[in-house]
Amino acid sequence: MNVLLLARIQFGLTIGFHFLFPPISIGLAWWVVTLEALARRRRDPAWEGLARYFGRLFTLTFGAGVATGVVMSFQFGTTWSGFVTVVSDIFGSFLVAEVFFSFFVESVFLGIWLFGRDRAPAWLHRLSMVVVAAAATFSGFWILAANSWMQTPAGYAIVDGQIRLVHFAAALFNPSTFEHVLHTINASLLTGSFLVAGSSAYLLLKGRPGAGIRQLLAAAVISCLVFAVVEAVPSGHLLTVEVGRRQPAKLATIEGVYETTDRAPFLLFGVPTPDPPYVKNRVEIPGALSFLFEFDSDYTVTGLEDIPVDERPPFAVTFISFHLMVYLGILLIVIAGVAVLLLLLRRLHSARWMLRVLAAVIPLPLVCLQLGWITAEVGRQPWVVYGLLRTRDAVSPSVTGGELVFSLAAFGMVYLAVGVAYVVLMARTIRQGPDAGGAY
Repeated sequence: MNVLLLARIQFGLTIGFHFLFPPISIGLAWWVVTLEALARRRRDPAWEGLARYFGRLFTLTFGAGVATGVVMSFQFGTTWSGFVTVVSDIFGSFLVAEVFFSFFVESVFLGIWLFGRDRAPAWLHRLSMVVVAAAATFSGFWILAANSWMQTPAGYAIVDGQIRLVHFAAALFNPSTFEHVLHTINASLLTGSFLVAGSSAYLLLKGRPGAGIRQLLAAAVISCLVFAVVEAVPSGHLLTVEVGRRQPAKLATIEGVYETTDRAPFLLFGVPTPDPPYVKNRVEIPGALSFLFEFDSDYTVTGLEDIPVDERPPFAVTFISFHLMVYLGILLIVIAGVAVLLLLLRRLHSARWMLRVLAAVIPLPLVCLQLGWITAEVGRQPWVVYGLLRTRDAVSPSVTGGELVFSLAAFGMVYLAVGVAYVVLMARTIRQGPDAGGAY
């Protein structure tokens, strides 16, 4: 059995499944903060009911995220001891900071928000969800900073074969931190907005508008359009430029650039062939990729032919995941744009076909996030820390193929159960609506 491949599949399963929940948590938390602020300003219990409604969805998501996140800590020690041994001085610092400064704070203040409405002082209860939302976002920052450090390492020194932290700020704010944080946090806000829009649309379809649902849908679709556009420009553009400058092999792979050229085309569509890496049936804009970097169509883009074969990422997976992400991102912009247009024409709430579309595409931003994560992580191969530590050297030397097969089967069954339970509970809560009763 190929131990390295099985270890990578296990990592992809555990991290990919966990990555479904933090973006929803971040997006929903800020919507709950907004709804509570509106409830206080308008002195309207209907908006407070909406805050509790989406607070229930947030709490379910937070619980699922905690349950799936625990597995990651064990996985690093069991399957990736080579990684832990070499980079624990830096990576461990980020994870410890995330736990103490974000996760604990988020958990404590979520408890205050859930159980302190009639027990804690009113000001503390009002503040609690603001702290929860900020802590959730800050938690995402720490994890994204750790991941971006693996993409563009900085602030380190190599001592006796281990990577040591010598400058915390340089490592934390490494060359790609800003781009990764902006892109992923904005995607989380986009995910939360589509969930709010889709939930509101579903309630209208079922004839249960309730007070505030129509206004909430209007605000949600506007937010969807804003965050979807920002995700493409400037966020997506800035991240692509950073990838091209720091990881030329990844850019050459996602854009299908084989020969180094000073007038690199921007690829709109193509069919990848992995061996040799080539793209057939190309639809492209000549010189546009070069122009994106320095607004100069003569900018030189490195091609795969100038990159050693053993340093090229898997071609087809990286290429397909990136372009699917782009296509689905454009689809989200179109859907949000049409919804806003209908809103301006005062037809959104009566256009049942659009309400059905909004309800159906609730999971679509999560699909884009997963595709983006695949692009970033597979496109970094064969490195786990770019230019410093190869993935094959990060796997635990003692782990066997049989152990990995067993753990994959066990994780798969547990995650299937967690996923089904989460979807069922979320769907039930959405169907119940904000007037279902109960504290949250």
